[in-house]
Amino acid sequence: MDGPLLIFDKSALQLLGVDESAWLDNFFQSVITPLFYVETLADLEKKMGKDRTAEQEVKLIAARMPEQQATPSVHHSTLIASELAGFFRLDTDRAKRVLPQGQPVMLGDSKGIIYRDAPEEEALRRWQEGQFIELERDIAKQWRAALAETDNGVLYESFKRVYERNPKPKDLPSLKAFVDATLARAPDDWFLGFVLELVGASDEEKASVRQRWDAEGKPPIQNFLPYFVHVFTVDLFFYLGIAADLISRNRASHRADIAYLYYLPFCSIFTSADKLHKGIAPLFLKDHQIFLPGDELKAEMKKLNNHYSSLPQEVLDRGMMNFAKFPPEDTGFLTTRLWDRFDPEWRELATNPPKLDADMQAALLELVNRFKNESTPLHPETYIPLKEVGQLTIEKRVSTTRGKWHRFSPEVEATSKPRRVETTESSENP
Repeated sequence: MDGPLLIFDKSALQLLGVDESAWLDNFFQSVITPLFYVETLADLEKKMGKDRTAEQEVKLIAARMPEQQATPSVHHSTLIASELAGFFRLDTDRAKRVLPQGQPVMLGDSKGIIYRDAPEEEALRRWQEGQFIELERDIAKQWRAALAETDNGVLYESFKRVYERNPKPKDLPSLKAFVDATLARAPDDWFLGFVLELVGASDEEKASVRQRWDAEGKPPIQNFLPYFVHVFTVDLFFYLGIAADLISRNRASHRADIAYLYYLPFCSIFTSADKLHKGIAPLFLKDHQIFLPGDELKAEMKKLNNHYSSLPQEVLDRGMMNFAKFPPEDTGFLTTRLWDRFDPEWRELATNPPKLDADMQAALLELVNRFKNESTPLHPETYIPLKEVGQLTIEKRVSTTRGKWHRFSPEVEATSKPRRVETTESSENP
């Protein structure tokens, strides 16, 4: 499976039925932003109608969450700190953007890393069962309170002065061009000093960053700290957009919505049904990325769901992992066209899948189990260069079913503890 890297917001996921969400998880690798978890959890404090409680609303969202091919992203502030320290480079270390802290281990002379479910994924499973701990309820209250106290009017008054010296942009593309031009004109030495002050770096950290900048030949800050510059550009765009009356200052939730864009460098596809995202996200995407409107995602997942529902029962009984390892060959499916664009080698793999003989499979399984059960844990902060990693293990717990769909064959399910997420509404009509 695998498939293109995709980031979604809550509005896109809410459009899907539970059965449809199974295909999102099956054909796409989802990067789950920290904001999504907090925004979803905050619905515990949301005023609901008479037909549904806040707990039921969060449970329904959690029931649609990708889990099989999903990984929580590292928080953007952590990535910025790592970039400043020289441990993260956006151009070469994109894989670090989602993998949480793994457990370094040693087995004899061989080093390895074991990645287990992040706390967010454990929380998700509880939410699917309608279980919420008091700390999470407190977080929900704090989030709602913070949104209520957000005063975009202050931003408006502070940044409108920029347009006393510059023409006010007339539309969002003009605003993006203005922001880019403004940052491009900033002297690099001044810009780096501004960055270090903004993040609250200590004198020692400032000296270390400047030393590294000097050693690399003082490249443009956009090249030296590209991820920070991306996040800062998103923020500056938002502030100046409010001051230019191109983004409403009357909706506190806009501040949260814009933060999804911090994670755009780590996906091929960003999908949302939010009007703000539809207007702004494409301006921050590169040529190799696309914005997928939420209604188009919904239509495609519904089309896939209907397509596979028509297969003979003896095929369906084999489980999604067997009969839907790859998307349909028919390019009439958007999913197929996206795989062709972002993972074109899939057609060769579908035609000539790699094969491991029984002895090789047994040897690999034995090695995985030895690293899991016999290795010695190292200090969590131990850094192991990729070239020295002898074994990389990613453990995930996933439900055997999603809606009406079985992920695995009956033989595999028989060796697992089935977990079906019950919902209070039709999986076809969210």
